[in-house]
Amino acid sequence: MSEKSEDQKLTNSKPQSPVSQGDKIVGEKLQKILARAGHGSRREIETIIQQGRVSVDGKISKLGDRVEVTPATKIRLDGHLLSIKESEEAVCRVLAYYKPEGELCTRNDPEGRPTVFDRLPKLRGSRWVAVGRLDVNTSGLLLFTTDGELANRLMHPSREVEREYAVRVFGQIDDEKIKQLSRGVQLEDGPAAFRTIKFQGGEGLNQWYNVTLTEGRNREVRRLWEAVGVQVSRLIRVRYGDINLPKGLPRGGWTELDLAATNYLRELVELDSETVSKLPVEKDRRRVKANQIRRAVKRHSEVAGRQAAGRQSSARKGSTRQNAGNAAAPAGRRGSNKRG
Repeated sequence: MSEKSEDQKLTNSKPQSPVSQGDKIVGEKLQKILARAGHGSRREIETIIQQGRVSVDGKISKLGDRVEVTPATKIRLDGHLLSIKESEEAVCRVLAYYKPEGELCTRNDPEGRPTVFDRLPKLRGSRWVAVGRLDVNTSGLLLFTTDGELANRLMHPSREVEREYAVRVFGQIDDEKIKQLSRGVQLEDGPAAFRTIKFQGGEGLNQWYNVTLTEGRNREVRRLWEAVGVQVSRLIRVRYGDINLPKGLPRGGWTELDLAATNYLRELVELDSETVSKLPVEKDRRRVKANQIRRAVKRHSEVAGRQAAGRQSSARKGSTRQNAGNAAAPAGRRGSNKRG
């Protein structure tokens, strides 16, 4: 008997699911419900479910479970009750963040290094979900949203959402290498190519190009150039879809997208449009935007200051111990001379 037939036999022998009505499947996949509620991207939620951290009405959930949410449904994450109804009614929000070099795209770093989440505004009942990643040495546009389903769809390779990067490269570049990068090269995780390559200027061996891709594989831009013997010395993401890195936004600053831009992203991946926005009325937007940027930069400065103070404190302690050891050594030698 095939594995598929065996699976069907086991499925048919099980009691009818509470979300099944005859042959009709009702309810929605749990990971999709939690992603839409802003508790992570669908991929992150799938991992959380596999780790046994989610329960529905007191029972630990499995990946693939469907849930029909009612007022009586109790979904818990790490033992904490989630208000799914409120999350569904929440407004989808999107931030454009100017990631500096040196920040990690993770929520928590065991070594205490700065992360892209350190400067974002605090939320109640949901959290910011990053739309993809940028490696630690890459700067530029990084989108965040409260809608995990939106993030998941934007990141999925099948959507082919275009990303544009400004790249400073070091090395000898000729027409053959440009053609090779356009036709495609074989990387360790499969073939890859730039959709467009445009020369932007430069001197000597240091030259700037703008390149576009429609997927977000790990370090893909750098690996493509390395495949033709060229090193990337600077990499900045300047566009995601039709959303450009906002002019005037400083490194470490963020700004919230308006309703039109948010709905552009939602329609791009076939999600229903939003009808309301958390942004203030037009006359207050400039003032609020300036305050957002100042708060983000201030928060980054405070985090950097604490980290620097910690390093200086450790250095002073090490210096004090070393000085104490140096001071004690002559005394020991003097004592030794007396005994001699």
